[in-house]
Amino acid sequence: MIIQPMEVSAMEISTQAVFRETFREYPDVLDVRQTSKLLSVSTKTVYRLLREGTIESLKIGREFRIPKVNVMRYAKIFKASLSEPPTA
Repeated sequence: MIIQPMEVSAMEISTQAVFRETFREYPDVLDVRQTSKLLSVSTKTVYRLLREGTIESLKIGREFRIPKVNVMRYAKIFKASLSEPPTA
């Protein structure tokens, strides 16, 4: 039995579809703990990203609320920066 290789285009999945599936179980607005779990980083790292404005958020009282779409945007930008060739 000979298995023919599939065309790459048939196997491609859009980034949007991947994010939708990955983030499906999370609410539309996250707290710092949920965001750290989603990104697999510490809460300290999330606070730093929020303080730097890397991830946009809302501050309600003393707590941050992060719209899931902003985390998705950050993940997409971070992924793109990893795939760029280094500049000399």
